[in-house]
Amino acid sequence: MSTNTLSKEMELRLADFFKNSIDPQLMAKTIRKVNYILALSIMRDCETLETEKTSLENGFYWLNELAEILNPYLDVE
Repeated sequence: MSTNTLSKEMELRLADFFKNSIDPQLMAKTIRKVNYILALSIMRDCETLETEKTSLENGFYWLNELAEILNPYLDVE
């Protein structure tokens, strides 16, 4: 797992984006919907799954991680 840190400029830009542009919960919900659609389309198209399996698995994982950062509901009991 990568432990890259964000620069102060990037942190400020992200904070500004979420403060002025979009609700973090709405973005997390949208990311989860996109991941669901991606997973369905991959399961229906086996050729893509075989040729891009690692890339798609990584993308799916990191999009879910981002959604959890924006709106952590999987940790809620």
